[in-house]
Formats: sequence, C-alpha cells, structure tokens
Amino acid sequence: MVVPGAALGQDHAMHGKTDKPIVIAHRGASGERPEHTLLSYQRAIEQGADFIEPDLVPTKDGVLVARHENNITETTDVASHPEFADRKATKTIDGETMTGWFTEDFTLAELKTLRAKERLPKLRPDNTKFDGQAEVPTLDEVIALAKKASKETGRTIGIYPETKHPSYFASIGLPLEQRLVEKLKAAGWDRADAPVFIQSFEVNNLKKLKAMTRVRLIQLMAGAGAPADGAQPSYKAMITPEGLKAVAAYAYGIGPELTMIQPATGPATTLIADAHAAGLKLHPWTFRAENFFLLPSYRSGANPADHGRLKEEILYFIGLGVDGFFTDFPYIGVEARDAAAGAHKGG
Repeated sequence: MVVPGAALGQDHAMHGKTDKPIVIAHRGASGERPEHTLLSYQRAIEQGADFIEPDLVPTKDGVLVARHENNITETTDVASHPEFADRKATKTIDGETMTGWFTEDFTLAELKTLRAKERLPKLRPDNTKFDGQAEVPTLDEVIALAKKASKETGRTIGIYPETKHPSYFASIGLPLEQRLVEKLKAAGWDRADAPVFIQSFEVNNLKKLKAMTRVRLIQLMAGAGAPADGAQPSYKAMITPEGLKAVAAYAYGIGPELTMIQPATGPATTLIADAHAAGLKLHPWTFRAENFFLLPSYRSGANPADHGRLKEEILYFIGLGVDGFFTDFPYIGVEARDAAAGAHKGG
C-alpha cells in the first residue's frame, strides 16, 4: 500500500481534481459527542463540515427522527424507563434478529422523553460525559439547525440523510420516501444543486426517489453482502464497470466502504477510476481516528481506543481521487482536505 507524500499534488492533477472534496460529518461529530444529536451536529458545523448526516427512521406516528438504527437500546436511556418496559420486543429486520426497543413502537412525544447516550463507551469514554444531555432529534430540527447555521456562518451547511431499512418500514406501513421528500420540498430543497444528498444501501427505494425528487442520490455499498431489497445479488456485482453504469442511471454517486477502495493489504482497487468513468462521484465511509477502525498502516500503538494517524489516512484517499468522505472527526477531515488543496495548488 502506497502512503501519501510529496506526490499528493501530482495525484490530484492525474485525477483532474479541481473541486475540494466535501467533508460529511458522519452522524455529526460523533467522535466527540453522542451520535445523531444536535450536540453532535452543532459540533460538526463548528468544525467546518460541509454536510451533517442524519440517518432517518420513523416513529409510530410517522415522524422521521435521526437514529442510526430503529433499535434505540444502545443509543438512548430507554432501558431505564420502567414505563416503557413492555415495549421491549424481538424483531427480524433485513434478515437480522434483534431484541430491544424500536422507534416505530413509540410516538414522537414518547421518544422525546428519552435522552441520548454514547453508543461506543469503551472506545469513546470522553463522550459519555454528554450522556443524558440531548434528545432524539427530528428531521425538522436537523434541517432547522443546518439553515440557521448557514445563515450565521455565511457558508452553506447541507444535510446528507440516509433512508434506513426502507423495505422493512414500507412493509409495516411506515414508508420513508414520501415523508422525506415532503420535508425537503418544504425546506426549498428539490433541486439538483440543493445542499442535500439522499443515500441508501437499498436500490429500489433510490429508483423510487429518482421519480420523486431532483435531489442527488447516493448508492451506498458495503464490502460484503447485498442490498436488503434483493435488487442485486451483491454489492461486489454492483462495482463492475457494467454494474456501475446501471447505478449511474439513477444515482449521482456511490458511497463505498473504505476497503472497497483500499483493502487492508495490497494495492488500491480500480473502483475510483471505474466509478468516475461511469460518471459517478465517490463519497467513501467511514474515517475514524481510533486504531480499531483505521487501516493497519495508520494505527499508532496497540490499544484499540488510541487515536492513530487519521489525517494521513484521509490524505491518502484524497490523493486517490475521492470526491468527498464521511468522518466521525470533521475537524481532522477539514484539516486533511485543506492540506490536500494546498498541496494541489502548490503542485
């Protein structure tokens, strides 16, 4: 694996990079605050993120809220609320059976009585001091925060919502697409140049959204597995040149897992070049500072919770030609992006 260095500017020139990659705050500044909270999103905005990312799931009364999963056991204090003890359930979602408390079994008013907590307390113990300080935010609140911050800072803060488990929610009578599109239209965001990307790991709901909105769509992809809606046999089948052409018919870009671009060992794949050849942008996920998440060559020390060389890892991917990236540490992403821009200008 080649690491970035003096050739960074040359790499940019090779890939024809003129626009700076966008920095997408993954669940907000989730490396420093409990994920999917206004605390986390606000922190990301302060650190210079271009987009804040709310994963969207519905409540029982059909309100879209920001949670990484509809199972809120790990991200809220719901287990300590005796009044909701009887809501605990076992469900199978996208083929995975899990037990916990689920947003679709709560009204928004009930969810608002809960408080968020850190999902990864062993890896991010400093974040636990913010436990209990934030509510579960609605999509409306996330949009309002982005608009308010845009006005206050003079720079455009966008949102990058993900439709979570769309086939599952459609199957229980809580489809996501129309609810999301209506909120975006109410915000004045129904244009190809709106400060919005909609992302999904599924295929058919993106195709449905293509007919409903002009907002840019991103096909998420994982290194293993397949879309839960069964629309494709595997994500690997979707990254062949022919597969990417098919994606380009309905999506603006792809959001691949990092290892689809750079495996843990060996050289980088051809995915960036192949996707660009199909007319697709690439926004890979997720850059995190902890050794537990970093590629082996960027780790520092043996403790999984210790921070390694995230800035260098991001610089490497920018050098390869990505068009944006998701990170839990937006300030490091902004530092890397700006350093790469400086190297490109100087090169």
